[in-house]
Amino acid sequence: MRIGVLCLQGAFIEHIHMLGSLGAESFEIRQKSDLARSFDGLIIPGGESTVIGKLLGDLGMMDDVRNMITDGMPVFGTCAGLILLARHIENDPHVYLGTMDISARRNAYGRQLGSFACTADMKGIGEIPMTFIRAPYIEKVSGNAETLSVVDGHIVAAREGNQLVTAFHPELTGDTRVHEYFLKMIKH
Repeated sequence: MRIGVLCLQGAFIEHIHMLGSLGAESFEIRQKSDLARSFDGLIIPGGESTVIGKLLGDLGMMDDVRNMITDGMPVFGTCAGLILLARHIENDPHVYLGTMDISARRNAYGRQLGSFACTADMKGIGEIPMTFIRAPYIEKVSGNAETLSVVDGHIVAAREGNQLVTAFHPELTGDTRVHEYFLKMIKH
């Protein structure tokens, strides 16, 4: 199994390390030609959603990535990745990839000082540690999207078919279960 990790900006190296600890091969996607390589799943990491979105457009990758996802490529978006995949962003007029039937709120917990960690239940996994850094949350899920986790009344993880998103950063906790869940999605 080979996973492409979008490495335009943000916390991508932690995902690469996490995948390596699980025995999954990964590689960095930094330019359009990298998308031509053979891979089974894609991770869109946390970082600055506006920067990643701009770079996807400037590098001519936006439509290719969107098409890969709509054609069934399994994708896992964390934090900024959640925003990029959302079909609607409550407090931002932009839509980036817009492949997942969710409505997100950027920086929903405030600035850096609003960052926090907790443990909460995630459907299909159990109780896990969650690290939120200038995190979004999901205002609502629609269509075939399904809520997987709620913290303090806010949706922080969801899935729709081949798409998985978390508002938190599982790659920062040392707990591999969310990444294992994604790898199982790819196998099925």
